[in-house]
Amino acid sequence: MKKFLIAGNWKMFTNVFESKILVETLLAEISKKEMHTTVLVCPPFTSLCGVAEIIKDTDLKLGAQNCHFEEKGAFTGEVSPQMLQFLGCEYIIIGHSERRTHFKEDDEIISKKLSAILDLGLTPILCIGETFEQRMNNLTNDILTNQIEKAFENIKKAHIKKVVIAYEPVWAIGTGISATSEQAQETHSWIKDFISSKYEANREDLTVLYGGSMNDKNCHELLSLADVDGGLIGGASLNAETFATIIENAEKISKI
Repeated sequence: MKKFLIAGNWKMFTNVFESKILVETLLAEISKKEMHTTVLVCPPFTSLCGVAEIIKDTDLKLGAQNCHFEEKGAFTGEVSPQMLQFLGCEYIIIGHSERRTHFKEDDEIISKKLSAILDLGLTPILCIGETFEQRMNNLTNDILTNQIEKAFENIKKAHIKKVVIAYEPVWAIGTGISATSEQAQETHSWIKDFISSKYEANREDLTVLYGGSMNDKNCHELLSLADVDGGLIGGASLNAETFATIIENAEKISKI
């Protein structure tokens, strides 16, 4: 039986009150069902404490959207992995295309964050992906190779299988455009082949999520692909009913 990870990235869309309502509504949608799928919500920093309190006795997992790589220090505006762990976060997203683009986060910074998260025993969700121009120039695999190698530069081989990869074709983020099922499967398969070969990891231990505008309309097709192990969901996770539909599809497919 395949076990999916469905992660909701709420980005900077919900205040603390909206976050509480959203997670309460989501729980009402899914709590009556026995879940095999791991469901994760990643609210804004300001909502983590409120959401953590609501989900503490449920199967929902809590994650953060970013972190600094230092434990503490004079880093105004930053939040450490230790602080997030204290709040109950088990997962932390790093390397999202919006962080790379808008905040100029480079592979060296992302590598430091990855090491810091793994050292705490938390699960990093490492986002990688190419732009439309790079795909059109047949550079997808080159870009992904570089991002993976730089991120993994300082981590132990034993930690490789603990890293969740989120493949996000940058051209499909927030555009409503999704990669075709053929494109998604081909790239996910390549990612698993590359990591298992280069880092001597068991291919079956690797988790690769699709992070390019998955929604309630395309989730069944995408989640049915052999090498798609779940989704990092943006906009569609902001509607509890829509997000629940994606989770329900993952549940159905996992039992096939």
